[in-house]
Amino acid sequence: MAEEKPVEKGKPKPVETQQAEQKKGAVVFSEATPARVEEIMGRTGTRGEAIQVRCKVLEGRDANKILRRNVKGPVRIGDMLMLRETEIEARSLAQKRK
Repeated sequence: MAEEKPVEKGKPKPVETQQAEQKKGAVVFSEATPARVEEIMGRTGTRGEAIQVRCKVLEGRDANKILRRNVKGPVRIGDMLMLRETEIEARSLAQKRK
């Protein structure tokens, strides 16, 4: 067995120690920002598998910012999305040319 090094008071524990303290099979969530779907713009992707929506960020640094995002799966107006980041916006849908 490896010996544990004493951690000085006030300093954070090493990542290996933090991971070892977590219970086996425990679920760990990354930080996310809630956003509400305001408008459904259309389907996108090579096979139409994603839906492009406009959503309003509710909390955090970019609160009240409206973003265009691609969502996979069923979505309706008023649904809540949990965004991992709020800085990058999806490209707009290409208009059909005649």
